[in-house]
Amino acid sequence: MLKSSSLTSAARRGAATAVVLSAGLLATGCGLQPATSYVPASGPGSITPVVDGAPLTVTSKNFTEQLILGKIGVLAAQAAGFEVTDLTNVPGSQPVRELMLAGQADVTWEYTGTAWLTYLGKSEGIPDQQEQWQAVYEADLENGLTWGEPAPLNNTYAMAIRSEAVEELGGISTVSEIAELPVEERTFCVEAEFNSRPDGLTPMLAHYGMARGTPDGVPEDNIDIYDTGAIYSATDEGACNFGEVFSTDGRIDALDLTILEDDRGFFPAYNAAPVYYTETLEEHPELRDVFAQVAPTLTDEALRTMNLRVDVEGEEPADVAFDFMVEQGFITEAETVLGES
Repeated sequence: MLKSSSLTSAARRGAATAVVLSAGLLATGCGLQPATSYVPASGPGSITPVVDGAPLTVTSKNFTEQLILGKIGVLAAQAAGFEVTDLTNVPGSQPVRELMLAGQADVTWEYTGTAWLTYLGKSEGIPDQQEQWQAVYEADLENGLTWGEPAPLNNTYAMAIRSEAVEELGGISTVSEIAELPVEERTFCVEAEFNSRPDGLTPMLAHYGMARGTPDGVPEDNIDIYDTGAIYSATDEGACNFGEVFSTDGRIDALDLTILEDDRGFFPAYNAAPVYYTETLEEHPELRDVFAQVAPTLTDEALRTMNLRVDVEGEEPADVAFDFMVEQGFITEAETVLGES
């Protein structure tokens, strides 16, 4: 029975490679083993083999955080004894989703809010993180996908302030406290999309009791529009007091910005969680326990540190993921394993 299941998985893995190649998703000139499929050699740590070479395909999107999470998935699955096909670095959310729905990939890390709003077509996100995960979990069972327990990391929108201005503004720590500041201090740097989207700046201000465009709320002159990347430096340089950021972006730490607590729960939850092709999970239920070990360690702070090493310091996502997995004790360096044999 196991042999039959393994053959089925292998067939799906081959189909996945064909799909990715036909879509032009692999790096040109790199054949079936692009540079992005690299991970350092490792051995088991607290994650020990639970299967003997069963095939498994791990996929991810192609931005920094997803590449890191994808490599963490690859390393965890390898330590658990799976023969892993690395289909990380797929450009775009929808192609990853299609690979998973078709059973051409077995596991990925996905964001609850992305699945709810983008894949499942819901009009509003759910700010409560556990409720959002539960809603996605139940909805995706019908699509042949099973969500594992979410990680603490919640890559959602946030309001950040340069740390040296916290005390200048009365020790501000929450978004609701912006409304207590003088009008001239309620200044914002935002990107064009956030400025206009239905869950963006205008409804956020209203949610927190500040009317946009009014003299006693947030006048239009208090709002500046920037390209996404420029918001971080503009906030750091004091062009505004409050910048719209993504909560796990490495530049938050690099520029010493402080995230304000979304104390009235406006922003939708975007927790990352492992998502499995349900048939694969039924074949290998032990896979759930493997990723359940890793998920609790993936915090906003951990991902900001790792994203910083890639985006600011220029390191490879695979190396950053490897270091994290070794530091957490999930895997060991290959030299250590060889030295003990």
